[in-house]
Amino acid sequence: MTASSGAVARADELARVLPEPPARTPGERAAIAAAKDAARALRAAFLDAYADAVYDRLTSGRTLSLRIDELLDAAATELPGLVPDEALLAAERARPQAAKEGHEIDQGIFLRAVLRSPTAGPHLLDAMLRPTPRALALLEEFTLTGAVRMESVRLERGGDGVARLTLCRDDRLNAEDTRQVDDMETAVDLALLDPAVRVGLLRGGEMSHPRYRGRRVFSAGINLKSLSSGDIPLVGFLLRRELGYLHKLVRGVLIDHAGQWHSPRVEKPWVAAVDGFAIGGGAQVLLVCDHVLAASDAYLSLPAAKEGIIPGVANFRLTRYAGPRLARQIILQGRRIRAAEPAARLLVDEVVEPEDMDAAVERVVAGLDGAAVLANRRMLNLAEEPPDAFRAYMAEFALQQALRIYGQDVIDKVGRFAATSKDGPPGGPQEDPQDGPPGSGG
Repeated sequence: MTASSGAVARADELARVLPEPPARTPGERAAIAAAKDAARALRAAFLDAYADAVYDRLTSGRTLSLRIDELLDAAATELPGLVPDEALLAAERARPQAAKEGHEIDQGIFLRAVLRSPTAGPHLLDAMLRPTPRALALLEEFTLTGAVRMESVRLERGGDGVARLTLCRDDRLNAEDTRQVDDMETAVDLALLDPAVRVGLLRGGEMSHPRYRGRRVFSAGINLKSLSSGDIPLVGFLLRRELGYLHKLVRGVLIDHAGQWHSPRVEKPWVAAVDGFAIGGGAQVLLVCDHVLAASDAYLSLPAAKEGIIPGVANFRLTRYAGPRLARQIILQGRRIRAAEPAARLLVDEVVEPEDMDAAVERVVAGLDGAAVLANRRMLNLAEEPPDAFRAYMAEFALQQALRIYGQDVIDKVGRFAATSKDGPPGGPQEDPQDGPPGSGG
């Protein structure tokens, strides 16, 4: 398959000669939508038949461990027209979301086919569990000093064997963007790779945001301003987040080590401490932690339906915590769960008064520092989240989330949000300003 394939060439030619998406007439939009559909049907059919062969070609028979971005780069070079090349992606990155052509949908088609495969899919998941080059470059510094400060995450290791990951995007309520995803994966890698760390702790730092100045906040979820401006990529944010640091919190990091014959990955237990709120992606993080502590005045929410996107792997994980009815209320209807209400006990392990959080955190991390904890959490995770079930979910998520971020309803919603908040601070959750902070979600 090449860019000269008839359906692919017709779609590319229409995109080249037509005005940019916001300026197109209804007839022009219908014409290019039909052309893109035909090209995507061709790509999907090709990959349904040849996904394993393509993957083996790109990874030299699965001897190379390529991360999703590296795999897509190789596919663009080796098989022109199958996925967008760097020139197309660079042009897309320069545009706001409403003006993009949606080339990332073709990346979603490709990754769905690869992840569906029982041969290629597990190999790609393992590649994403390997430590990042950035983490490996920082590892010596961290093991020697016990501290690394990044733009959005502060990582510190004390003498008690606890790695404290503090989310410190204080001006934007820890709303997530590509910078934070990269910093979080780096920090998680370092905590897992450092032999002196036995337990990891995730907590939000004190905010400088005017409405929450001096108060700790866990996370406001996806940064909708970044989404509106086109700075929330499918691969670099939405998929890397799920297949990178969040999956590593569950499965650990894959690297050569002395006990590899019985424990293939380096794993550690994780605690999350929720101050203020955990919205969208913040609430998703709680679903992969071994113990969740919340202040009594905190709340959790997944406002995905309001934004029109899929809340990561929450649709896969939430029902086992909350049951199907409450999960649908939270995801489809945007129900907010306050830590003080009974339903919160399905999602958090312990609720304490805000002034007691520091002491409770220390007690909880000490309680997870036990010799049998690792083996038991590994077996729990295997039973609750079988690798093949996770892989099947992520295969469909890769495409469905790509389609959602280019949905007209999403573009309209984030565009209105950007217009109404252009003079305010960046980030923050998309919630009723009478009840909570202004801003993001996801």
